[in-house]
Amino acid sequence: MKPKRIVSSLVAIIAVCITAAMMAGCSGKTPKPKKFVRPDVTSDTLYVKKVENLPDGFIMGMDASSVISLENSGVKYYDFDGNEADVFKTLSENGINTIRVRVWNKPFDAQGNGFGGGNCDINTAIEIGKRATKYGMNLMVDFHYSDFWADPGKQMVPIAWSDMDIDEKSEALYNFTKECLEKLYKEKIAVNVVQIGNETNGKLCGESIWMNIYKLMAAGSKAVREVYPDALVAVHFANPEKSSNYLSWASKLDYYGLDYDVFASSYYPYWHGTLENLQTTLSDIATKYNKKVMVAETSYAYTEEDTDFFGNTIGPGSGVTKSYPYTVQGQANSVRNIIETIANTTNGIGVCYWEGTWITVGQNSYEENFALWEKYGSGWASSFSKFYDPKDAGKYYGGSAVDNQAMFDADGKPLESLKIFALASKGNEIETKADALEDVNMIVDLNGKIELPATVNAVMTDDSKKPIPVEWNITDADIEKMYSGGAQKYDITGKASGMTAHCYISMVKKNFIKNYSFEEDSNKAVSPFGWQVVNNKPSGGAELYVETDKNNSVTGDNHFHFWSKAADTVDFTLEQTVKDVAAGKYKYSISISGGDGGNTTIYAYVKINGTIIKKSDALYLKGYQNWQTALIEDIDYNGTDEITVGIYVQCSGEGGGAWGKIDDALLNSVAIN
Repeated sequence: MKPKRIVSSLVAIIAVCITAAMMAGCSGKTPKPKKFVRPDVTSDTLYVKKVENLPDGFIMGMDASSVISLENSGVKYYDFDGNEADVFKTLSENGINTIRVRVWNKPFDAQGNGFGGGNCDINTAIEIGKRATKYGMNLMVDFHYSDFWADPGKQMVPIAWSDMDIDEKSEALYNFTKECLEKLYKEKIAVNVVQIGNETNGKLCGESIWMNIYKLMAAGSKAVREVYPDALVAVHFANPEKSSNYLSWASKLDYYGLDYDVFASSYYPYWHGTLENLQTTLSDIATKYNKKVMVAETSYAYTEEDTDFFGNTIGPGSGVTKSYPYTVQGQANSVRNIIETIANTTNGIGVCYWEGTWITVGQNSYEENFALWEKYGSGWASSFSKFYDPKDAGKYYGGSAVDNQAMFDADGKPLESLKIFALASKGNEIETKADALEDVNMIVDLNGKIELPATVNAVMTDDSKKPIPVEWNITDADIEKMYSGGAQKYDITGKASGMTAHCYISMVKKNFIKNYSFEEDSNKAVSPFGWQVVNNKPSGGAELYVETDKNNSVTGDNHFHFWSKAADTVDFTLEQTVKDVAAGKYKYSISISGGDGGNTTIYAYVKINGTIIKKSDALYLKGYQNWQTALIEDIDYNGTDEITVGIYVQCSGEGGGAWGKIDDALLNSVAIN
């Protein structure tokens, strides 16, 4: 029996060794994450304040998932000397030490047509991984566990897994993850981070129950540990501005005991709140659960220009917070400040820029570009994606919406902002200069006065602001047009230091009433903010307070509520003295609903210096959700006297007692025609 045991053991050992050797490309060694030496980079134009306390091993990442499809579409990339060059070489030479690549399960339809977005399957990841490895960079693998885009609003199950229960799906996810990683392993690709899901905000792979999400993540983590034991396992979420969600998700992962290393977050400055909140939230998670933290995705626009005829996510009319100028320096400052934030966050390990190589595939026409997007998958989605995602990608397919957030221009030439990853550690504090002009935004009432500022803020290259004189291009005819044109927005341009300044003036029928729909009050508040209850004379048992009940409100969740016991009297006045009203002509309205009023006296009014000058027609309580609106027009106001608006309510009460709701008090200017 003993010889048999020896032989069996030897066979087992040999089998393990053979398997390991095959996985390691016959070297027998696990491809470990590479150490990276920061390149010596200089810049004559880019201002960079040194990031203090930046660790040597800090991940400076770049998602370059679309590169292969772009190159197939004819895109060429260049280095800073103007020579055509491998884009991965250029990235490495400018401080990028990690390339991030997304992996979809099967981003192709039944005929093999790609869904777009780079058609990023494992084969694409391998090709990108080889090139990253060639230039001394690590690979960060981003498993979406979907056949196409996965994000907070969309976590679709791969078609091949659609009929599986959670146990079957977990096994399939484990096998898929392991097989993909083994392929990377065989090519000796150094992997430093593996994401087990992308922006998994309470959903993953079609699952929304946390026990099931945990099972899937645990299966992915197990596969990573078995193939790349030195790689970090990362979970990835978005919307850090909602801190309570992050803390809740981290708590759930801890409760279930998930084996992971990194709590990663997306952070886009125009969507995701302040850097202070990001730092506090991630530090809390890092400290409480002893996890590393990082930003897995970020980006910022360097221009407002669209070059591929598809439109951009960020730019004019996008309605986002413009935290920095849309310039190369503004882009660099955004990234620099995020690096600083994470470097000084508890257990912060890195920042990854999202798709900084995703430039336009052509600049001649939409039709020309569309053909390339369809053929090579170089747009965000192709028409073929309707096979998998008919409600979104299959309807809105097209080009790149982020080409103005790349770190290469439309011709493939690197932007100076790319150097931020190398320069952050040492700084490049050259002489500052004006980089852009801060937009001026004004809200002017139709009865107000248009007074353009004499100066505008120049945004300096160090992100400071300096007021400089401006000359506006505006005539009396322009001003008259703005008053007579009613409520709309105007763009007034000017010049300051040779740059074009913009003053965006919104002419509005401003509501001068504070807390007009009682939204600034809590439920059962008896003294509404900005309002006064006066001459309250109930015979007994009356209720007067702000009530939170969306179904019984005109606007928002709140309204002012009144009620009395049967046969008791409701008798009160609700009014507000309005401040900062310019001379002009105005109108006032207020709405009421209710019932069981009996004999009623209800009207809206306007006072000047304590005397009623106008009353509305009588209002009546006509039942549940039957709102009646009082309107007082042609209110002439001189701009100096005290103006007060209000509503008087008197009900005798009958049956179950008088009751009602008051909402939406409006004092608006009347347009000058």
